[in-house]
Amino acid sequence: MQEILSNPIAIALIVVITVVVLVVLFSAILNTVEAGTIRLVSSFGGSTKITKGPGKAIVFPLLNTSTTIPSKAINIDLDIADQTADVDKNGVPKPIKVRVLASAIVSVGDSSEMITTAANKFFSKPVDEQTATLSDLLTSTGRRAINLLNHDELFSSRAGRIGENSVAQVSPEEDDRLAIIIKGACSRELQDLGLVFNSLNIKGVQSEVAEARRRQSAVEAKANADIVSADQERRAREAQLTAEQAINDKTRDLEQRRAQNAATVAEAEATKQRALALLREAELTATELAQANADAKRVRVQAEAAADAEAVKIRALGLAQADAIRAVNMAIKEGGNAYLSLKQLELLPQITPDIANALATSKMINITGGGDSRGAAGNATDQITGVIQTLLATQLVQNQVRLDGPEAPAIVAKPKVANGA
Repeated sequence: MQEILSNPIAIALIVVITVVVLVVLFSAILNTVEAGTIRLVSSFGGSTKITKGPGKAIVFPLLNTSTTIPSKAINIDLDIADQTADVDKNGVPKPIKVRVLASAIVSVGDSSEMITTAANKFFSKPVDEQTATLSDLLTSTGRRAINLLNHDELFSSRAGRIGENSVAQVSPEEDDRLAIIIKGACSRELQDLGLVFNSLNIKGVQSEVAEARRRQSAVEAKANADIVSADQERRAREAQLTAEQAINDKTRDLEQRRAQNAATVAEAEATKQRALALLREAELTATELAQANADAKRVRVQAEAAADAEAVKIRALGLAQADAIRAVNMAIKEGGNAYLSLKQLELLPQITPDIANALATSKMINITGGGDSRGAAGNATDQITGVIQTLLATQLVQNQVRLDGPEAPAIVAKPKVANGA
């Protein structure tokens, strides 16, 4: 022993073994209770300690006996077929065969007595026997409930209104007579097993009447659906027609606007062409006016120039005539009586008829000589000489008499204008 205690390895080994033993011992004593389970621990004297999971239960392997039961709800499918309590108008029984598909939910009671009873009377059986026991109990109770109800009461339940193959949870507190009757009828039997009735889930109620009603409801539903579908189709068609009408209206408005725009464009183009024509006409008129003004100005200038030239010509002709007359007078004056006498002889045949006509038409010829001593004959001669001299000057102006004869006196090219000529 001293050698073992003096050996460190041996001491460590003993410590490890002691710890392992203690862990195993505590694991065996302190048991884990899972959620959804109930642990029952019995000791000497018949006392039982109940532990609901999740938690820990103390169990001494040699001193206590323990067992575990489930605390979860138990679901039992029910197929109940029986006859209802219907009667006809005369009170004669006229039952209707029905079939109720349901699902009942039961669970372990909350009190320790019910837990102990469930552990001893229900969970001590095999699972198949547990299911069969609950199924028989609830099915028989359901038949008795169906025998107490007529078809309308059963069919008018919430599950029946929902229809076949549907599920409805009906609590006992709700106004479902089937669930109430089943609960009341099976409560004592379930309590004897340590169980309680939680709820009844009715999946469907089947019967010939229910099937006929279902078909009728289906027909009515289909008719209503057809009506609704037809109404929807009608509304859709009306909506489509309204949309098409709106589209047609929009298209027509668009075409009208396009036509109006085309007419407006054409009118604008015509207005533009008229404006261009007016512009061209105005330009042509302006050109013509400018040309006319230019022509008028040119004509006016030409007329003024012609007038000025004519005036110059007339003035020049007048000056020439005046010069010619002065030249004749100067020639006659310088040539003397010889030249005048010669011209008188040449012109006498021309003026003699005029003088004779004048003497013939005159009653009296008064020739006075003023204070001249030559007398009447001399005055007449002087007057005839003056006429001949004037005639010579006129012919000279008209280029009828040339003063370039051998006897003509020389005439200066630019005669001087005498004062008072």
